[in-house]
Amino acid sequence: MNNELKKLIIDDSTYSTKFTKKFELRKTYSGEKNNEIRAFIPGTIREISVQQGEMVKKGDKLLVLEAMKMKNRIFSPISGKVKKIYVKTEQRVAKNDLLIELEL
Repeated sequence: MNNELKKLIIDDSTYSTKFTKKFELRKTYSGEKNNEIRAFIPGTIREISVQQGEMVKKGDKLLVLEAMKMKNRIFSPISGKVKKIYVKTEQRVAKNDLLIELEL
């Protein structure tokens, strides 16, 4: 383990600390891609409300994902064109599966 103190910034506060090997090897956060609609929980696709090539506005309903007997309506986070639909009705999906891709 390296005994060198390193600078860590959290909410405008700077700290001097030693990093663990696990911390130094962590995968950095790349941020969400607004054009990729992903499953936030595992479930079943019950309805797809758009077609490939269709123009959608921010807030338009894209699909319905059923999980634990609850129907979750998924809305578009941006305005754009439906580039590709990766799922079909009645398909089971896992958390973080890519469902729909939009293009600006």
